[in-house]
Amino acid sequence: MSKKNTSGAPRSRAAAVVAQQQAEERRRRLFMIGGVVVALLMVIVAGVLVQQARDTSSDVDAPVAGGSSTGVEEFGLSYGDPSAPHTVVVYEDFLCPYCGLLEKATRDDLDRLAEEGKVFVEYRPFNLLSRMGDYSARAANAFRVVTEESGPETAKRFHQILFDNQPEEGKDYPDDDQLVAWAVEAGAEEDAVRPGIEDQSRMDWVEAATKSATDSGVRGTPTVLLDGEVFQASGSVDDLADALAKELEG
Repeated sequence: MSKKNTSGAPRSRAAAVVAQQQAEERRRRLFMIGGVVVALLMVIVAGVLVQQARDTSSDVDAPVAGGSSTGVEEFGLSYGDPSAPHTVVVYEDFLCPYCGLLEKATRDDLDRLAEEGKVFVEYRPFNLLSRMGDYSARAANAFRVVTEESGPETAKRFHQILFDNQPEEGKDYPDDDQLVAWAVEAGAEEDAVRPGIEDQSRMDWVEAATKSATDSGVRGTPTVLLDGEVFQASGSVDDLADALAKELEG
């Protein structure tokens, strides 16, 4: 009898060890599956957010390009001859990656065509990506501060610098000191722009510009208007830039 009990004990302990190992393996597999599901959901959500930023509506009833002789428009910055045969309006968000790609792909052609008197260009930044943090609003505020305090030429250089140094969505965003430094790099006097950038003194303008864009039917960025109509082209951002340049050359 004692031999039978002695031999059964190791088998019981072994069975318990096996059961424990199997339970741990099941937990490990469930943990791995859960991690994969979470990762996939994060990718899907990020993709939806980016696509929402990229999607544009063909039904946009926006104000025509301003035509200000100073380049300071109600909701943006303009350059070129207001009497040029074509106008281009770009609705953009300084955090939107597709806006950055489009700005880099079009800047040389638009500068050249504006100098040739073929196009009048207006940039209209607004706060589309507020759900991704405060950078969109702060950058738009800084852009307006530089436009009003330092003039359109400096603001245009600042516009380019902002896109050249565009942060990734959801990553560490540039602080106010960095925005001030970029404004100074563009040609602004620090004393002229720091107070407005730090105090966010043009946030009312940012809100008004955002309301104007959304009320006009702008649902994504970049939204490009050519002669008052939404301009779209299939393919990549580079394809859109090339198609736009061809239209303006014609």
